[in-house]
Amino acid sequence: MSGQVRLALCAWAATLLTACALLPLVDPPSWLFQAAFLLAVQSGVGTAARRVPLARPLTVAAQAVTALALLTLVFARTQAFAGLVPGPEAFRRFAELLRQGADDIARYAAPAPLESDGIRLMLIAGVLVIGLLVDTLAVTFRSAAPAGLPLLALYSVAAGLSEAGSDWLWFLTAAGGYLMLLLAEGRERLARWGRVFGGAARAPDGRRPGAVTPVRTGRRIGALALGTALVVPLALPAMEGGLLDGAGSGRGEGGGGGTISAVNPLVSLRDSLNNDDDREVLTVRTDAASLSDLYLRIVSLDDFDGTTWKPSKRRITTVPEGAFPPPMGLGPDVARTQVRSTITAAGGYAQEWLPMPYPPTGVAVGGKWRFEPVGMTLIGDHGQRTSGLTYEVTSLDVRPTAAQLAGAPPPPAAVVREYTELPDSLPEVVRRTAREITAGAANPYERAVRLQEFFAVNGGFTYDTEVDVGSGPAGMVRFLDERRGFCVHFSFAMAAMSRSLGIPARVAVGFAPGSTRADGSVSVSLKDAHAWPELYFEGVGWTRFEPTPTRGSAPSYTMTDAPDRADADPALPSRAPEAEPSAAPSAEEECAAGGGQPGMCAGESARAAPVTGGGGPGWPGAAGKVLGGLLLLLVPLTPMLWRLRVRARRLGAPGRSEADAVTAALAAWEELTDSAWDHGIPPLESRTPRRAADRIVRLGRLGPEPSAAVHRVAGAVEQALYAPHPHPTAGLAEDVRRAAAGLRDGAGRGARLRARVAPRSAVRVVWAVSARWTSLRGRIAAALRVPRIPRMRRAADRRG
Repeated sequence: MSGQVRLALCAWAATLLTACALLPLVDPPSWLFQAAFLLAVQSGVGTAARRVPLARPLTVAAQAVTALALLTLVFARTQAFAGLVPGPEAFRRFAELLRQGADDIARYAAPAPLESDGIRLMLIAGVLVIGLLVDTLAVTFRSAAPAGLPLLALYSVAAGLSEAGSDWLWFLTAAGGYLMLLLAEGRERLARWGRVFGGAARAPDGRRPGAVTPVRTGRRIGALALGTALVVPLALPAMEGGLLDGAGSGRGEGGGGGTISAVNPLVSLRDSLNNDDDREVLTVRTDAASLSDLYLRIVSLDDFDGTTWKPSKRRITTVPEGAFPPPMGLGPDVARTQVRSTITAAGGYAQEWLPMPYPPTGVAVGGKWRFEPVGMTLIGDHGQRTSGLTYEVTSLDVRPTAAQLAGAPPPPAAVVREYTELPDSLPEVVRRTAREITAGAANPYERAVRLQEFFAVNGGFTYDTEVDVGSGPAGMVRFLDERRGFCVHFSFAMAAMSRSLGIPARVAVGFAPGSTRADGSVSVSLKDAHAWPELYFEGVGWTRFEPTPTRGSAPSYTMTDAPDRADADPALPSRAPEAEPSAAPSAEEECAAGGGQPGMCAGESARAAPVTGGGGPGWPGAAGKVLGGLLLLLVPLTPMLWRLRVRARRLGAPGRSEADAVTAALAAWEELTDSAWDHGIPPLESRTPRRAADRIVRLGRLGPEPSAAVHRVAGAVEQALYAPHPHPTAGLAEDVRRAAAGLRDGAGRGARLRARVAPRSAVRVVWAVSARWTSLRGRIAAALRVPRIPRMRRAADRRG
């Protein structure tokens, strides 16, 4: 096998090994086999073009045309001429599939289903593009090292889109492919150099005496590179999703963090409340005995980052046929009745979540919907919305007693761990207020009831849709101080306080009970949208509470003056005629501004908050962010890491011999002068150590102790250079550190930052590389001239 063919095969394998990092993102992994075959065809065309040979640009063009024809054959065969030649219709098909793929990436949590042609196109086309770049750099232009950049881009996309970064196994797989490519290129280069580096003739055992074994050297280089790649990231700051946070944090409009996008109701719900338009969005016909508990739930927010609540990443599946799985935590001893409700959405209500009573046990709905098992919600698939939809939901009307809630056993550890997590930024006043309110309560149920009464009854809170308390920790503190807000503030605060007391809690967003019509149906309007906390009790499951005053209805099991019966029902109206409207997620103004809350929008421009599986832009945008972040990290951190390594090596413990004493003194002096250089005092090689020390002390404005340390180091250097028998000087490393600390103290904040992040002495790396390159060129030139000497002597002998 020729070296060029071997290198092409290694480029093909390196691309596929790196593409394996995408396997956890899509299920099943059969797409990789199709990509491998198409990539092999593309690489084969490149190999054939190079053997003709074609010019390098023509070789790349031939491979690109082949890739386009292959993609056309697989994804747009019916729209292309002869199934291979793409035309305008084929390109429109590609654009449609790419849009669909971007929507599906934003819709599904990993692993996404491969049934989407859009995702499959993005995967295969991405592998072909990366493979073309790798083949072009490593084989066509004979430069395998830069081929690591497109491989890094492919791996970074996989790592950025994975839930917790890419697994270490995929990193090793990608790194192994890249090292294999480097070794193949090195072997091919050595083969082209010929006998110049081959040394003398072979020994009887077949080896050349004194020859360097290329494979062994390549293995050492590969092991060193792999070890560096594994160790260096440990010294770099963690990138906890920051590179993709703008797309996946779930804050603000269009954010996403899981299967359902998180929203910022603090802004949009208030806008909806202040909107004069109160349109009917849902009509409900139900056989429920009580309408006061007929809350229609859209989504649950269970991830609190200190600023807002948002949904966690959850995997969505197909809608179960028949009955849904039982709700989490509901035991057999709790009274319940099955409720059947028929819900009709208005034509102007375009929502990608399906509003349903909680907990649902089954649904009969047309269209394309997906099921999220943990939250028990239905999510529209491929643009499916509720506009004009009629569907039937069976649900449970769960009626626990106060005794059952008070006697609930501790929840499972996994539930406590996930649903009591709070950020460190949560203000201490929130925890302290929760403890004060619930002081003396005997169990979590009593604590929850006291929290609800604090907000809804005896805490002096006022419902106000125009209050501006801000957001984040400061907003929660201001809400507790001013005691004015709307449903989002009340539900967020009660859920956070419940978690601080060890009670699993989350926030639900949906609709409070609507108004009853004369024909028995219930009209749910735009301003019935609401948010409320749900607390978990083992044996009962997720249980609704109502802390917002004058909104919704307090559950019977939370009313201290209600009979302790399973069928107790205060039958409170959800909204009195004179009451202000309840909180609503998404007004028309929000839709017109491009917002997307878990609410509704009318007309053709109606859009609800998107359902996402990773959120934000598609893979090209994610790759750009990841690569940009890597560059932003590597540019400033490489000089800093080099200086840390050099400093540690120079200030190592000196030995006891004279040679070690000289080496230690000179290394300490180099580190001292470089530290001064980093702080703006460039070295002057023409000065003696004593004069240079005086200059460092004067320009660095050093105090007495650092000045003495500088002069001690200078004295050790003089002794090492001029004494007949220099002796080791103790404490040189400490003197250098003491002098460097004095330089830092005398410098400004900007100078200290530059000395650490972008040290001036790092230019020595450039000088060293330049010197080694010059030396290598000289050795190569000398080696190439050596074989000519014997030939010249033999020619002279013949002439003689």
